[in-house]
This record gives sequence, structure tokens and C-alpha cells, in this order.
Amino acid sequence: MAEEQHSATQSITRDPVCGMTVDPDARKPQAKHKGHTYHFCSDRCRDKFKADPERYLSESAKPEPMPEGTKYTCPMHPEIVRDHPGDCPKCGMALEPMTPSADSGPNPEYADFQHRLMLTAPLAMAVFVLEMGSHIGIPFAEWIGHTAFGWLQFALATPVVWICRVFFKRGWASIVNRSPNMWTLIALGTGAAYLFSIVSLLSPDLLPSQMRDGMGMTPVYFEATAVILVLVLIGQVMELAARERTGDAIRALMDLAPKTARRVDGDSEEDVPLDDLRAGDILRVRPGESVPVDGVLSEGRSSVDESMITGEPVPVEKTEGDQVTGGTLNKSGSFLMKAQDVGENTTLARIVKMVAKAQRSRAPIQALADRVAAYFVPAVVASALLAFVAWWVFGPTPALSYAFVAAVSVLIIACPCALGLATPMSIMVATGRGANAGVLIRDAEALERFAKVDVLIIDKTGTLTEGKPSLTDVEPEGMEATELLSLVAALERGSEHPLAEAIVAGADDRNAPRRDSHDFEAVTGKGVTGTVDGRKVALGNAALMQDLAIDLGALSGRAKDMQAEAKTAMFVAVDGTAAGIIAVADQIKQTTPDAIRALHDLGMRIVMATGDAKATADAVAKELNIDEVHAEVSPEDKGALVRRLKNEGLSVAMAGDGVNDAPALAEADVGIAMGTGADVAVESAGLTLVKGDLGGIVRARRLAEATMRNIRQNLFFAFVYNTAGVPVAAGVLYPFIGVLLSPIVAAAAMSLSSVSVIGNALRLRTVKL
Repeated sequence: MAEEQHSATQSITRDPVCGMTVDPDARKPQAKHKGHTYHFCSDRCRDKFKADPERYLSESAKPEPMPEGTKYTCPMHPEIVRDHPGDCPKCGMALEPMTPSADSGPNPEYADFQHRLMLTAPLAMAVFVLEMGSHIGIPFAEWIGHTAFGWLQFALATPVVWICRVFFKRGWASIVNRSPNMWTLIALGTGAAYLFSIVSLLSPDLLPSQMRDGMGMTPVYFEATAVILVLVLIGQVMELAARERTGDAIRALMDLAPKTARRVDGDSEEDVPLDDLRAGDILRVRPGESVPVDGVLSEGRSSVDESMITGEPVPVEKTEGDQVTGGTLNKSGSFLMKAQDVGENTTLARIVKMVAKAQRSRAPIQALADRVAAYFVPAVVASALLAFVAWWVFGPTPALSYAFVAAVSVLIIACPCALGLATPMSIMVATGRGANAGVLIRDAEALERFAKVDVLIIDKTGTLTEGKPSLTDVEPEGMEATELLSLVAALERGSEHPLAEAIVAGADDRNAPRRDSHDFEAVTGKGVTGTVDGRKVALGNAALMQDLAIDLGALSGRAKDMQAEAKTAMFVAVDGTAAGIIAVADQIKQTTPDAIRALHDLGMRIVMATGDAKATADAVAKELNIDEVHAEVSPEDKGALVRRLKNEGLSVAMAGDGVNDAPALAEADVGIAMGTGADVAVESAGLTLVKGDLGGIVRARRLAEATMRNIRQNLFFAFVYNTAGVPVAAGVLYPFIGVLLSPIVAAAAMSLSSVSVIGNALRLRTVKL
């Protein structure tokens, strides 16, 4: 539990109830008391706080500083933070670095467990063959003597137990930390079988006569102990291998950036490591090379494949002045670029960091599994004891042996590892899949909420439209269109207004002759006037034309038609006569219409909230078939709109890209920021689209729905498996069909349950977005 931090010093604390560390920056259960906000590692601890806050606070731990350097965390319990590698005290999994590194090799635990498996598998197979020989007609025990046979099994099984001692260490830690888990059951089951076998071997007279077979020998379960441990080890190796695959997305992203960049210094060029680059360096990027860092193209032109960052397959043409992103691929021409963002500030580095953080987050649906797991292990131990007693009292001879087998089988098969993996595995795979599709997920909660969103509120400028005006219409009156555009562009070259920039750029694109202007004058709120090649030229609204006594005639009607199409129409007068209309508009993105249709098909209601004039907003909404329009709204109005819709019981998502959108993004159930927009918008959002268009929202919605469907499938597998497995292991089928599950079969089934959950989660890597 940690009091909310108000200083620049970040800290974490231990929850006094369970001893777990809590990072206040992580999204954790909260509660308020006497004006302070407190953070908890789980809902259970928060509920204890609510029951008696003063007592809870009196037991609170002192803050401990956040570890310096590389920090390690548990992939299933992100509240665990350590400054060194080790095992998670809650679930026993190996802690992993919180910050990924391009130089990091395979998971060391994966390599370690593979080595352990190579050593133990032959020993377990040997003891299994020895024990099973008598059941298939090979009397090993009679050949070498029963006593020697028992000692041989002990000699083969004991190294397996020693090599797999890490499992018992984790089981003991789970008991000490009062956090029972899969290792509790495995340690109890295999430990009981091994210790019982030693007692049976060393002091058989201590055991009841009921346990002796027809030859007077007491049973040993060395083969069950060894084989179960090896099967658990196999399951762990398979799980770790699958987890390695979930990290492929991050590694693929990190591999996008080249190791070196070609820096240009005057007449010389040299290849330097990326770590040596500084903002302002001039870099050369040749055909087929990856752009090393974020920057602006300063010389040359090329087409750049940005699909690995944005998810869009079509290469983008880049010319002087255009932004280029580190990690994208230069397809054709060679160019020079000026580095702007380097190191951890690049877009690629921020994406990697965000994906890594999202993979460690927990979805709210995980709370269900956590609540079940908290009571599951004690219930299993109770079930094992009940099975033991039932078989001892009512079972056939030798009843005690049957009772022991049933109890061990229940402990082994009921391992809750599949339940614990159900949500984290899906989230890890989904966040990596989203990153490859240009959808960055801040945390699992945002992904879960987005799957339930009913209403999507979108801004117009920069979201539905390109975000900058461009020339759309040139309608001359009594002269050629190129001539009219040339005169207007000459006049506007002296202006810094965005509309002027759009006209000048449009004139250059249409190859209109360049001319110079004189006597330039800007008339506030009306337009501009000047002289071009001795001709008096005026460009502006109807008020300017009225001041100049210009008769617009039929041009007035045409201008109104353009305005109804969300265009800004400007009149042109040359030498005191109306000469035509120039129209500029913030054009709708090419991807927007298809995206709106897809969002409707996905069951979302689309609401546009914009600060633009009502006529412009209505024109765009009509063209795109948007359900509801709110025009001329302030940032406060957008926030109020979000609150009103939420009060109606709707789940609301807000998409925007500007500073003015940040309050509404934070207010919404899910905020969606366009990656091309302001940093404050990105920081306020739960989802970020690397390429700022609605196609990314479609992909995010499909990914969210697929992920939640996958999680529910995993939880179903885990719940059904354990619900059915425990009674079968306890022997409920024995009175009907004479089947009592062997502990070895129970161990195999337990491992396969985890593998099924992992395999199902990995299907998200290929989901069509």
C-alpha cells in the first residue's frame, strides 16, 4: 500500500497485509481516506483497508526506494518489483527485466530448465521402466531382489528430486508468503510421495499392514515422484518457450532500427553507433536501409515503407521537409536527414517501452481468476484430505495405498497454473499484435474496456480530416484557371496564414507560373490586396468585395454551394472586376469513409464533436454518415458530452489528437490518441494509433474483441479442467468403471492444461485486423 506520491521522487511500498510491493504509477485498486488516495496490490487488501482504515494504516510498511538500474518484475504479478533477478514470491515464476533490451539473449530460466530436463528425463524414464516392468511381464524386482530393487529406484529418483529442488523451494516460499499456488500443490504431492517412499524403504514396519502386497512388501512411489517432476519440468519448458514467442513482437520492433547510422560531417561520412548520435546530426540514408532515428528529410526524395510502424502497407512519398521515423525502411532514393529525436526519445523506443509496459498490465477480468485462485489451493488440499479419508474408510484392500494415490493425484491435477496463465498470456500476445498493426495499448484495462464501448466520440480536424487545409477548387471568371491561380499565389506568398500556404502549395503542385507581388496589404478579417505585374489583385470574403465595390453576381451562389460542402470559398477580383473563386478545405482522409462503415458494422455509434462551424461540421457528417454532430464546442463542452453519455449508461471512447482533446480523452472510458497529434493527447489516452486515422480504431476494436473472447475461452478451459479433473483424480469414477487416475497421468494432464491455454493465446498472433 502506498500513499499517493506528490514529489518528483518515485517510490514503492509493501502492502502490510500480503507483503507485496506496489508501484503507485501502476493502475491498482485505490481507496480514499481523510483526503488521501491509497493504492493496493489487490482488491482483497483494499477491502481489508475499508473495513478498518486506522488499524490497516498503523500496520503499514515504510516506503522503500525504487530500485536503481534494471528493475525486474513478475510477468503475472506486476506489483512485484525487484532490483535483481529471482523468483516471484506469489507464483514462483522467474522475474523478468521491466525494460527490454536489444542485446538480451534467450530467457536464462528457459535455458536452465532445458538443461535440467536433459539431465532428469533419462533418470525418470529408467525408474518408470523398472516399476512398470512388473505390469508387463518383466520381473525386475524378482531378478535383483525386492530390497535392491527399491534402493535402485531411490538411486535413480533422488537426483531428479535434487535437480528439481527449485520446485520445492517455490512451494515453500508460497507457504511462507501466505500465497498458495501451483507450486504449493506440486511440492505437497511429490514431496509426500518421495518421503513416504523413503519411510517404506527404510522402515517398512512403521506402515500399517493394510499397505503390504501379497508378497508382504510395502509400496514405494519413487517412479511417480520422478516422472511427475519431469512432466512438470516439461510443462515449464513448453510454457517458457511459448513466452519467448510472445516477446517476438518487441524483439521485432527493436530489430527495426539499424545498429549504426551514416553520419555526414562536411565532405566526410562515417558509420557510427546509434548511441553516438545527437539531435542536429546530418545522416545519409541509402536505398534499402532503415531510417536510424526520427528526423526531417533535408535533401533528396524517396518512398518510405512505414508499414512496420503504422500497419499501412503502401509506401509514403517523402520530400524535403517531411518527417521520417526511425525504424521505417527507405525503398528507393537516397536522402539526407536531420536527426531530431534520438535514443529513448525516438518513436520506436517509445513504442517498445509502451508495449513492454502493457504486457505487464492486468485486465480487470483477471480479478475473477485472482479471487478463485485465493481460495482454490486450500480447497484442493481439503479435497485431497477428503479423498484420502474416503478411500481409507470405504476403499478396497489395500485401502491405504489407494487413499494415498488418490490424494496425490488430486494435489497434482488441480494445479492452478492454467487459471493463472489465462489472462496474462492473452494480454501479452495481444499487445504485441497491436504494436505490429500500429495500435499501441497503454494497459490491459483499456483493451478490455474498448471491447465494450458503445459510443465513439471523434474530433474532426486531424481525426476525420487531414488536419491541414489544401486547395480544392479554382473557378475563374473571364480568364484561364492557371492564370487566376498564378495571380492569387503571387499575392499569398507574402502571407503566413494557413490558407495562404495551402494556395501557394496548390499553385506549385499545378505548375502555375511564379510571379512577384507588390504593395501587399492584409485587411483584418476580410482578406488581402496587392499588385501583381501591374494588375490590382484582391482575395477575400464578400465583405472585402463589398468594400472594393466589386459586383460578385452569380459567384455568390456558387460560394454558398462550396461552403455547404465544408469548403472555405474566397473571391478573387482583378483590376476592379470579379475574376473567380478559390476554395480551400481540410479534406477528409482517404481511409475515413471505409473506417466509419466498419465501425458501424462493429456496433459503435459515431458522434462528432468539433470546434468548427456548424455548417462545416454538418457537411462532413452528412458525407460520412455520422450519427450525431456537436459543432462549435469548447474543450469543456467535449468533456461534458462524455460525462452526459456515460451518465446514460453508455460506455464511451473518445478519439482526438489535439491539446484541446486531452480533458475529454481523460474523461472517457477509453481515450484514443492519434500518434500524429499532441504529446498531451497521447499521455491522456489508453490507446494510441501510430498513424492518425480511423482505420487504426477499427483494428483496435477487432483486437480488443478478439482478446476478450480469447481470455474467456482460456478461463473456460481452466475452470472446466479443474472442475472435472479434481473429482476424477479423487476416484469418483472407480465405483462405476473401475478407473483410479494415476498421479503420473494427473501430472501429464496438468501440464497439458497449461499448454492448451498458451496455445490458444498464441492464436491472437494471427488474428485478422
